[in-house]
Amino acid sequence: MSGGLASKKIILCITGSIAAYKAASLTRLLIKAQAEVRVIMTPSACAFISPLTLSTLSKHDVHTEVSDGNSWNNHVELGLWADAMIVAPCTATTLGKMANGIADTMLVATYLSAKCPVYIAPAMDLDMWIHPSTKSNLAKLESYGNGIIPVGNGELASGLSGEGRMAEPEDIVTYLSIKLATNQDLAGKKVIVTAGPTHEAIDPVRFIGNRSSGKMGIAIAEECAIRGAKVLLILGPSNLSSNHSNVSTIKVTSAEEMYQSAVSNFEDCHVAVMAAAVADYTPQTVSDIKIKKKEGDLNIPLKRTKDIAAQLGSLKKNQLLIGFALETNDEISNANRKLQKKNLDFIVLNSLNDNGAGFQHDTNKIRIIKSESDIKEYPLKSKPAVAIDIVDEIVTLVKES
Repeated sequence: MSGGLASKKIILCITGSIAAYKAASLTRLLIKAQAEVRVIMTPSACAFISPLTLSTLSKHDVHTEVSDGNSWNNHVELGLWADAMIVAPCTATTLGKMANGIADTMLVATYLSAKCPVYIAPAMDLDMWIHPSTKSNLAKLESYGNGIIPVGNGELASGLSGEGRMAEPEDIVTYLSIKLATNQDLAGKKVIVTAGPTHEAIDPVRFIGNRSSGKMGIAIAEECAIRGAKVLLILGPSNLSSNHSNVSTIKVTSAEEMYQSAVSNFEDCHVAVMAAAVADYTPQTVSDIKIKKKEGDLNIPLKRTKDIAAQLGSLKKNQLLIGFALETNDEISNANRKLQKKNLDFIVLNSLNDNGAGFQHDTNKIRIIKSESDIKEYPLKSKPAVAIDIVDEIVTLVKES
């Protein structure tokens, strides 16, 4: 996909947060994505980054006041001009003003006049982020139809660590590209995506599982939905979910439940993407009561689970079947073996030897393998950006079939 920002008119609004320094990178990335950018800054934002910097990068004057004493900056006209408005970073102060219609800045005046989608990238300290007033303002803004870009988790300006960091510029651009994309190259297609881990019960309390979060599979499901597909997401135990209107979710727990859901829905689908981290083994027997600790070792006999991808590969007629391989050694040869054995159209390989790839990361680094001689390697990217690359390959095969 070429991205959803080419020729788009974007208002970038910057407020008085330390994260304002990221606005230079965000502006540059938007311009690189071929968007046309106008910048609005609150007066307090100017203490963190110079309007001259952003004017130079955007190649347009930066607006900081509704009136500069000599002329009136037309916030109504600017609000009508834009295809999208993004507030990044958005402080708790501006969040509150937007939620309650306090138009004492050029930014909020333009927001109240905007006819385009508005997206907000909050940035604040942990205690401010979790405060009930912040949550109330976020809920109010979401109820108005604004998009809230998820905050990051990590070290904050106060020295605390936790949620409240503004999303990285690359992730914001990916988010906007997805939201503003008009490409419907999967319209009319039904896609199955498996995602997340499976939990194999030992007793009512304990299970065998893995560290998969489901982020990658959910990102693929949403990218397919954005492109017009009707998506069935078969999701193992995860704290994450999809709210896209084109995504229906079946929640499962075990490998057997995921197998049954995938097989029963496979016949009338066009594409199936096996992104879940399914357990290879499950206990032979499950105790009805909690197993008590006792002297000596505990041995739990295991049996193989059913191979979902291999079963779908044997049932495949005209469907496209995409697999995943997470490897720690002999990556290419192991992935090629799975590609052939399971009758896949291509396999997505990630290696735990690559920093930032695999489970529990917001990023991934992949190789797409169609055959031993057809391997594409991609740099480390955010998982939504990786999803775009994967779905691009799916679309290519759909058009060829």
